[in-house]
Amino acid sequence: MTQPLISVVVPVFNEEDNVQPFHDALRAAMEGQPYDWEIVFVNDGSRDRTLDVIRELHAQDARVHALSFSRNFGSHAALAAGLKAARGDAVAVISVDLQDPPALIPQFARAWQEGHDIVWGVRATRDDPPMKKLLARSFYALLRRFVYPDWPVDGMDCGLFSRRVVELYTALPERNSFLFATVFGFGFRQARIPYQRGARARGQSKWPFWKRMKAALDLLISFSYVPVRAMTALGLLVSSVSFLYGALIIYRRVVLGLGGEGWPSTMVAVLFLGGVQLVMLGVLGEYLWRIAEQVNARPRYIVMEMIGPRAGDSPGD
Repeated sequence: MTQPLISVVVPVFNEEDNVQPFHDALRAAMEGQPYDWEIVFVNDGSRDRTLDVIRELHAQDARVHALSFSRNFGSHAALAAGLKAARGDAVAVISVDLQDPPALIPQFARAWQEGHDIVWGVRATRDDPPMKKLLARSFYALLRRFVYPDWPVDGMDCGLFSRRVVELYTALPERNSFLFATVFGFGFRQARIPYQRGARARGQSKWPFWKRMKAALDLLISFSYVPVRAMTALGLLVSSVSFLYGALIIYRRVVLGLGGEGWPSTMVAVLFLGGVQLVMLGVLGEYLWRIAEQVNARPRYIVMEMIGPRAGDSPGD
């Protein structure tokens, strides 16, 4: 009887020191398990020897495959490409830095075989600096408040999806979809497996503070109407305050005979209203930019090279 095939999609960007240890850890985790498996590395425009290390691994282990982008397109594009190329009956996604242990994947697979289409690795604890923990928890609190109330408190960075979930995701026309948030909203039967997220042993994170802030903004704009509703509420609030202030000025001038030169208050009102309008234009611009990207339909990624190519692989999307 043929064993189920588990594909493991792994985005990599300048991770030459982590590729081999990850392969070794995954091979040890899958040894003796009742599954066939493959790795689909997605080289997201690395400038070090990451691709050379993957080539060497492929020569030693035919289960290692890879897509190599023409430039850096970002981790979300890399995950989308990896899901499209994966052949597995179920597909796991996980980072290469071993902060999320590959030993989770057999646990994911067992939960999948028990009937769950989506299995998340949920952080029970995280070995991160205090400031990073604070920022992460603040972001996830916003996500729980405005997008998904049942989103895990400490989030998740790895998981496994059934074939029908993968096909549903890869069929979406969105150019700027966030894999985990999109899949989380699909529904289906979902399971959560808690684990302790360790510290990165080699190299540096490819997600600096500004990238995290951009991702947080993108996520809120893509999955929540809160920014637009906030603009409406702010507009109503400012209009109400302005009306009341105008009524007060008229009363003081007509009834009490007070008032004279009012250029300081005029400047304050003009600058305040101008700032509010610029903020609103900025929020609208964020939405318009995403609409323009969707309409232009530029490639989400371009595959420059395939290692161990299979039927159905696409050079771009």
